[in-house]
Amino acid sequence: MAQPEDLITPVDAVLSRMRALDAALPERDGVAVFNRVYLAVTEEFGRHLHGGRFTDPRAAIALDVRFAERYLAAVDTAAADRRPPACWRPLFQLRHHPGVRPLQFALAGINAHIGHDLALAVVDACRTLGCEPAELEDEFDRVGDLLVSLEERVREELMPGPDLLQLADPLTHLLGSWSLERARDATWAAARALWALRRCGDVAEEFTERLDAAVGFAGRMLLTPLAC
Repeated sequence: MAQPEDLITPVDAVLSRMRALDAALPERDGVAVFNRVYLAVTEEFGRHLHGGRFTDPRAAIALDVRFAERYLAAVDTAAADRRPPACWRPLFQLRHHPGVRPLQFALAGINAHIGHDLALAVVDACRTLGCEPAELEDEFDRVGDLLVSLEERVREELMPGPDLLQLADPLTHLLGSWSLERARDATWAAARALWALRRCGDVAEEFTERLDAAVGFAGRMLLTPLAC
């Protein structure tokens, strides 16, 4: 089996794109806020890969890269003044809104990426590797564990302090309605359903569209402006 260092190039390419975005976007831009979070996740993924933490490095890389490519494709679509997937539209539309807090931007991006992109990335990776979703479950769980740990850190770092309690009260209430753990469980179920429907063209397309719309609706709620 190829060693992790032999397989790292695709991950490096993804990291390069994210670092370029980090350098180019204004710090307060909502997409930039999410990009910093995702960059940290991907860097941590690279460290785990080099440390031999994944049972099947090739499968882990296939999943991670297909996953990241969907976010980067949404960025490119928005930059070209075209409509990104519904799950990403709220973040791109409200990225400069002064009443949306950084924590909201970060979690709205995580919601779009986990709730929609990860399910499709599992199917993409299965096609690339010629395997069933069950064979990627360990890698899916490890990537999910990384995201959960990063989400906890994001909440700690971006939640307003005691001097902003008037704002923090509605923010805490709003963000308490969304859970990464629940989103991850729903994503795995969606990925398995999409794989089962992969030869049912119209049904699979409708399922994907409805998943996209539902995740976008949740993202819109997470980005409810809380200040003028």
